[in-house]
Amino acid sequence: MASFQKNSMFFLSLSFIFIVPSIAQPCNSYTFPNHITYAACNNLPTLESSLHWNYHPSTRTVDVAFKKSNTGDSSWIAWAINPTSKGMVGSQAFVAFRKSDGSFRAYTSPITSYATLLQEGQLSIPVHSVSGTYANGSMIIFASLRLPENTTVVNHVWQEGLVSDDGTLKAHAMAGSNLQSFGTLDFVSGKVEETGSKVNSKRTTLRNAHGILNVISWGILMPIGVIFAICLKAFDGVGPTWFHLHRACQSLAFLMGIAGFGTGLFMGNHYGVHHGPHRCIGIALVVLASAQVCVAIFFRPKNDHKNRIFWNIFHYAIGYSTVVLSILNIFKGFDILHAQLMWKKIYLGIIISLAVIALMLQIWWCKKRFNSKESDDTNQEIP
Repeated sequence: MASFQKNSMFFLSLSFIFIVPSIAQPCNSYTFPNHITYAACNNLPTLESSLHWNYHPSTRTVDVAFKKSNTGDSSWIAWAINPTSKGMVGSQAFVAFRKSDGSFRAYTSPITSYATLLQEGQLSIPVHSVSGTYANGSMIIFASLRLPENTTVVNHVWQEGLVSDDGTLKAHAMAGSNLQSFGTLDFVSGKVEETGSKVNSKRTTLRNAHGILNVISWGILMPIGVIFAICLKAFDGVGPTWFHLHRACQSLAFLMGIAGFGTGLFMGNHYGVHHGPHRCIGIALVVLASAQVCVAIFFRPKNDHKNRIFWNIFHYAIGYSTVVLSILNIFKGFDILHAQLMWKKIYLGIIISLAVIALMLQIWWCKKRFNSKESDDTNQEIP
């Protein structure tokens, strides 16, 4: 019995040794170097991070320490406040990482797009000092900044990622905690509201809808509609069927594309999601497609009209340009979302298959016309 009790005490003590360190300690139990102390702190809900601060009401200045535990030697961390929206774009960030030579660098970086490489730059808010340290697997950013007038509640974001061998900061993961690491913070009351998971759920739903609508409409239906127009007319007995299929396919693609474009605008207005060239190409596509629809409905001349050739040139130029830009923008969207290579390969396979089908039909049509012409010439030579 005594031996059992001793063994039980031994395993209990051993379990205590291993379990206790894994439990997140209160943020106010951490001792900063140089005996720096903070009046308030909060354990952030994701990424094993905590935020510590001193707020000075008379000057609207905040001294902040952002701490990230369990970081690797080749990692970067960032904490930011966003004066304009909830999310990453528009954030005024404080970034830190450990260099390959062991030194530690901390600096400021304004985030203007999701494609940012966290380049150093001046923030839109006054910053008095930025520094950082790395010790025992934890990175800490120290900063002193001044809040905007009549503002104590801010949207804030925190993040982590990896650093490449050449010192370039890689994009953070696009799943799990990395997409939930934002919320609101009240520097006076110390209240931290976790809005990341709820907002991220809505944003993810909109993002998926945006991607699916645009891939099906601009990326697949538009090219199929072009194939109907240039290839089906070569078949005997088809008549105007090719035109009706072309018009139906392009109309459906246009309506779905407008819906996909609308979800993109909504995300931009409500979640600060802006992707530079991707957004610009999307606007250009809507303008081109709208012009194509209006001209086709209201200004299409009859086949025997003397100005029909000019309408054909306009129609073909706008149509092919729209298809090419659509495909390029779909791949750009995959890059922005850091989509799995599998999805890129699937879409690339679809586009290659459509191109092969169109090419084979065109070759067959050209061969048919050539044989028909030879037959006509032979008949004319017979006396």
